[in-house]
Amino acid sequence: MGDEQGHRGVGHRLAGLKPGTVHWGRPIAGVTTDNGQTQVLFADGTTEMFDLVIGADGAWSRVRPAVSAALPDYTGTSMLETYFDDIDNRHPVLAELIGAGSMVDTERPVMLGAQRNSDGHVRAYAMFEDLPLDWHVAAGVDLDDTEAVRAYVLGRLEGWHESLLDLIRESDGGFVNRPIHAFADGHSWAHVPGVTLLGDAAHLLPPHGIGANLALIDGSDLAAAVAAHDDLDQAVRAYEAVMLARGGAAARADAELSVLMDNDDVNTTDMRKLYNDRMLNPAV
Repeated sequence: MGDEQGHRGVGHRLAGLKPGTVHWGRPIAGVTTDNGQTQVLFADGTTEMFDLVIGADGAWSRVRPAVSAALPDYTGTSMLETYFDDIDNRHPVLAELIGAGSMVDTERPVMLGAQRNSDGHVRAYAMFEDLPLDWHVAAGVDLDDTEAVRAYVLGRLEGWHESLLDLIRESDGGFVNRPIHAFADGHSWAHVPGVTLLGDAAHLLPPHGIGANLALIDGSDLAAAVAAHDDLDQAVRAYEAVMLARGGAAARADAELSVLMDNDDVNTTDMRKLYNDRMLNPAV
């Protein structure tokens, strides 16, 4: 895994694992397979062999090339992310605006939102649905220049309510440019013994609030399959049969929801119910 400091929020969840189970600061560079044996190449140049490697490493998975040459496509939407620390004490008005979870306001093609994390940390986002991948080049914006990015975002938000603009004006940190990529038509592969994928590595979708749930279901199904089969490879095959069908259904549902989200009168609850029905019942 990557930097331990960056994962401090999950430390308490890992406390029950045996020492040495999690190796911080050991990112992988790639994975190869040969006759069911799977070798992991680490960034430090070392290698290790495993019975099964599970790629749960996100959009730009370094495990995925072992099973598929597919790469996600740019969706035409980019998100600029910033943050607040100790928001309840340092920015109480914004803390009240965000509430206990998250808030979103939309005026197409722009979305502004904020999401609480742990320990008073909040991530704020400005999402634009009309940007080319190299938008910052065309706009003459240096992504490392916080104030230049802030000015660009505020310029795009002209006319928005002052309370919402403070999510951008008052943020503590710089801005991270996050172009949104996805497997818009779904993603599948022929089974490769010794390696599989879950979550965004397997079925990357736009951030419509379902990706983490899909990953959790994937993990649960994989664990259940391993527990139910004496043969590890058969367990993975059983898991992939379910997961790949669900991932394809989720991609189709997302395409439908993307159209529905352009309707100002859409009911968010009904939208999420449709998404879940499509995901959990791939035949629907």
